Amino acid sequence: MPTFDVISEVNQQEVTNAVDQANREVGTRFDFKEAGARYELDKGVVTMRAAGEFHLKAMLDVLQSKLVKRGVDLKCLSIAAPAVTGKEARQAITLRQGIDAPLARQLVKMVKDSKLKVQASIQENKLRISGKKRDDLQAVIALLREAKVDMPLQFDNMRD
Repeated sequence: MPTFDVISEVNQQEVTNAVDQANREVGTRFDFKEAGARYELDKGVVTMRAAGEFHLKAMLDVLQSKLVKRGVDLKCLSIAAPAVTGKEARQAITLRQGIDAPLARQLVKMVKDSKLKVQASIQENKLRISGKKRDDLQAVIALLREAKVDMPLQFDNMRD
């Protein structure tokens, strides 16, 4: 029986490279000279530190442009509100990975409402779709690609 998995993952190496490139750019730009601006990556959380909120907005633009150039989808970012304390402002950006339970239920409902002859099952942080015909599975992939979801979806592990 043909199956495939629906996952949502971020390439950590590309994120690391994008953060390094953004750090280099911020270090050389004139408008960040005295701001003490820097990025820190730790376990899926990018922390931006700068002198003020204005610098944080500019840093966010730089980081997003570097991530896009590296092929990382911006839908996976969860941007927290900036926290200003004394001389330093900081902002945390969390990289979301995996399909959480509410999103998985929403995707299963979409697949079932499509009336295609496939079964969808939730397995931890991914969704497994199985059916008798490969064409039905490809129709599900097309359906999920057009769906408006707030996470980037990848289709993996297609088996006959």
